[in-house]
Amino acid sequence: MNKMPMNKMPTRTSVGLSQTRRPVAAIALLAACVVAGCAASRQDLHQAPSSQTAGISAPTIAQSTDAIFDKLVAIRRDLHQHPELGAKEVRTAAQIEKQLRALGLEVRTGLYGNSVVGVLRGVLPGKTLVWRADMDAVPGISLVDSPFKSQNPGVHHNCGHDLHVTIALGIAEVLAKQRAMLHGSVVFVFQPEEEPFTGAKGMVERGVFAQLKPDEIYALHVTPFEAGEIWVKPGEMYAYQRRVRISLDASVTQAEIAQLNQTLSAALTRAKTGTQPWNPMQMFDPAKGLAGAHSAFADYAFIAGSFEGRMEHGQWQLEADTYETDSAKEADLIARVRQAVVSAGHADALREVRYVQANPTVFNDLQLTEAATRTLNQQFGQGTVNKLRGQVPYANDDFAYFQQKAPGVYFFLGASNAAKGQIAMIHAPNFHADEESIRLGVTRFASLLAARLGSITPSP
Repeated sequence: MNKMPMNKMPTRTSVGLSQTRRPVAAIALLAACVVAGCAASRQDLHQAPSSQTAGISAPTIAQSTDAIFDKLVAIRRDLHQHPELGAKEVRTAAQIEKQLRALGLEVRTGLYGNSVVGVLRGVLPGKTLVWRADMDAVPGISLVDSPFKSQNPGVHHNCGHDLHVTIALGIAEVLAKQRAMLHGSVVFVFQPEEEPFTGAKGMVERGVFAQLKPDEIYALHVTPFEAGEIWVKPGEMYAYQRRVRISLDASVTQAEIAQLNQTLSAALTRAKTGTQPWNPMQMFDPAKGLAGAHSAFADYAFIAGSFEGRMEHGQWQLEADTYETDSAKEADLIARVRQAVVSAGHADALREVRYVQANPTVFNDLQLTEAATRTLNQQFGQGTVNKLRGQVPYANDDFAYFQQKAPGVYFFLGASNAAKGQIAMIHAPNFHADEESIRLGVTRFASLLAARLGSITPSP
């Protein structure tokens, strides 16, 4: 997950000049959903095809998962001990390739960077589904002492990608054992370079889907929710991120820039009364959090801190990350920034307003999200899937590029265990995941894929 570290999240009181942070902006490509969902040749997303033969059962998948659980934990711990940054996932890719070949999957490597693609072909004809897992670790320190702590100083799996890889390998093994009853194919895409937001785009540009032509694509990201909890939202999972640059003449003083920041904050901030969507601690508030009935994160806009300035070639370059939940308002952001600068009295000094970074954002296909939610609830009981009501700020995922090629759903999977003091707070130095989330992730999502292929026996 491309995310601003918790210890660097800005406060709303900061005003002034400092070094520019790493860009993390994004724009929404809503057309991706439209293009992905309009292929007339695809089967109806509301309902998976029904099997005409004896199918796989959810209990069988659960039993298979239990049988390999210790093995999966060992794989996860090995990956956790040997984390690798984006574009350096050599050992990780080799371990994945080894596991996939042992399962008898068709394996393709080197399409882009250290990517690995495994194709599981069922005996029976059917659709092609894709499951994506990102592989790279993040720079930083870990405060969690464990027997499998990182052996690569300054690099850690504090974003949970080791769990993502392990869950994908578990799904592959469980379904590979049932290939005789499997309709269609499942393609497992192990993607490098998610953190720098380059891996998915690179794989798409290199034609990862040119021959595979997937009908549906899925992914997950672990979160601080309790282990095994599944959360999803139709449409945007994250707020639209954009990094904006304002260029001003050197005649503008630092005091004037500080005042300009106040004008910009007033013009670009929107929040429900009594809420602070810029405060990450409110994300899990029962009432106002991401899942709350009165979520503060359903409708907001703000600047992350303030526009930070530097002098470059005789001009002030002011940059900031902005977050917006409304795509219509996001579309005219540049115009609103320009108007705020003019209203602050700097029309003559203004030279340019532009985006520094513009990534797509994760956008879950509306129909497929509904269908996947219904399937999981039918298999494992109502309430298995929880609905988010807000969009997450300070983060994004380049899975968005894959969603431009096929209808897709991106889930949050809880990996915390509060009773054990294990809190899976992404990119935090105390990130600590409950490995039971591996078992639940494999069981739930292997069942989902089998059901979407029409290969699973309906629950009574």
